[in-house]
Amino acid sequence: MKEIIEKDMRYMQLLSHSFPTIAAASTEIINLSAILNLPKGTEHFLADLHGEHQAFMHVLKNASGNIKRKVNEIFGNQLREAEKRELCTLIYYPEEKLEIVRNEENDFDDWCHVTLHQLVQILIEVSSKYTRSKVRKALPKDFSYIIQELLHERTNEDNKVAYVNMIIDTIISTGRASDFIITISNVIQRLSIDSLHILGDIFDRGPGAHLILDYLKNYHSWDIQWGNHDILWMGAAAGNDACICNVIRLSLRYANLQTLEDGYGINLVPLATFALETYGDDPCEEFMPITNDDKKAQFDEKTMHLAGLMHKAISIIQFKVEAQIVAKHPEWEMSDRDLLSCLDFETKTCRMPSASGDSEICNYEMNSFNFPTIDPANPTELTEEECDLMRRLHHSFRVSEKLHKHIRLLLSHGCMYSVINNNLLYHAAIPLNADGTMKEVLLPNGKKYSGKELLHHTGLVIRAAFNNDTPKQNKQDAIDYFLYLWSGKDSTLFNKSKMATFERYFLKDKDTWKEDKGHYFTLRNDKDVCQNILDAFGVTGEHRHIINGHVPVHVNKGENPVKADGSLMVIDGGFSEPYHKETGIAGYTLVYHSRGFELVQHEAFTSTEDAVARGTDIKSMRQIVEMSGKRLLVADTDQGQILRQQIDDLKTLLYAYRHGIIKENNKY
Repeated sequence: MKEIIEKDMRYMQLLSHSFPTIAAASTEIINLSAILNLPKGTEHFLADLHGEHQAFMHVLKNASGNIKRKVNEIFGNQLREAEKRELCTLIYYPEEKLEIVRNEENDFDDWCHVTLHQLVQILIEVSSKYTRSKVRKALPKDFSYIIQELLHERTNEDNKVAYVNMIIDTIISTGRASDFIITISNVIQRLSIDSLHILGDIFDRGPGAHLILDYLKNYHSWDIQWGNHDILWMGAAAGNDACICNVIRLSLRYANLQTLEDGYGINLVPLATFALETYGDDPCEEFMPITNDDKKAQFDEKTMHLAGLMHKAISIIQFKVEAQIVAKHPEWEMSDRDLLSCLDFETKTCRMPSASGDSEICNYEMNSFNFPTIDPANPTELTEEECDLMRRLHHSFRVSEKLHKHIRLLLSHGCMYSVINNNLLYHAAIPLNADGTMKEVLLPNGKKYSGKELLHHTGLVIRAAFNNDTPKQNKQDAIDYFLYLWSGKDSTLFNKSKMATFERYFLKDKDTWKEDKGHYFTLRNDKDVCQNILDAFGVTGEHRHIINGHVPVHVNKGENPVKADGSLMVIDGGFSEPYHKETGIAGYTLVYHSRGFELVQHEAFTSTEDAVARGTDIKSMRQIVEMSGKRLLVADTDQGQILRQQIDDLKTLLYAYRHGIIKENNKY
């Protein structure tokens, strides 16, 4: 022990500043040892949010249905179903619900008295697995003392009932009831989810990616494993023009300009002007936005047509810019994606290799052939007007302060993968060979990596694009690489043979639209393959899993999100509204609590307004994935390992104090 202390004397001296006496060190050992025996906190895993901010926030507010379950357990038959529904709505949306109650209740004070008692009961239940210290830290300053008193007084004891009633009566009589209800509802939400893991794709399709990130900015505990759509926006912010074009194209494709214009202040007026001047007479049928009936009702025919013109204009520029970047990087082996160079202006066809995979060259019929900005002699060259437009758009993305704040948020809370409590988290795929071994992939530094090293070094490339101390050429290569991450066949975020964007817009033959998935997606149901991946990432434990999203699970076709005999869980159930018909559901939450894993399958969320006014909730179905034979404790988690190490360090410090190696200091 003495040798250990002498070796780490500087660390022991630093530790002694925090725990300067035997009493202080002993107290902390007792505290940490007690924490180890608490039930583990509840983790929630979500994937592929795609800008659906209302549904996402509702899932957090109702803790994936857990709050409703607690209300049912506590009040059972004491309350009618309608009363329990109203109580849940109050917890989810306290400010909005209180406005309605004030207008409807004849005796608001009496309603507050009953409701506050109910909320305290719920708070006692959801806080029971935490230390008093952790609960105290979750409480807002204004009501911290009062809530602590209510939490730790036994209201079933006669001599305490009057005390608790007096606290609640005083809250009401001093006019603080509404503020207190809002506070206690928010604390219930806060304590119902201990940590949140997002497995990528906050951006695109839905209208509120920026609102999701605004919400997460102040969320107590969350992390993200970047998805391909997050990387696309990160690339756009870094200055990759192909990513900028793709971001705008996808926003127009789904008639979703709120994030671009309202969220990040991206000026699209120059694009609209250019599109009208260049494609004003083009019907642009292939480029009409994909919308549901509700969204269609928001736009008149003229607006929809303008969106189609803008959509086509930015798409053509995208194909040109992509071809230019790909030409700079022959090592990517993506030259076949320059389909503008395959256009035959005489036959008005696309002359390219057969979709059947043989060596035959075919002339494919086009849906339309109106390309006024393409020079047949140099099809990937931007016109002067297109160059000017791209300079404006590039500048708009580069100077958007809020966009860059959100990208920094993703960088500070995110990475390509994480290993948390024996679970390996990543968004999409691990590139594999046909035999299931991990495939080596070339990165911009000229080296090849596979498996864990591939994801680690890919993360370094991404960060290099935002580091001011990165050498200029290395930084430009890193910025270019965002395009490969978005659509390269061996990208860990894509892993398909191609992204058939051009084919889907312009070629009539649907065989050309096919995007062959990489070996990961054909082998991920093989338990041995998944176990080998877990081994490669150093994931240990009897119950270990891969958790990822990216590819929607088609529940309506009988697909099971749990694969490889439970080794892999795919939790992309289609949060995005356009996927609802395709998947048959509206997303998953994977919940990992002290009893084990539960998969919560959600049906579509209507709106926040409906939830408040009519008490509608996301209808959820819970599926038991894996339950533990014993209740899992903090000691069984990664945090438990950290706490045990801290206890060992403190015991070493105690030894140093008791043997005079380090002197106690009562001045601290």
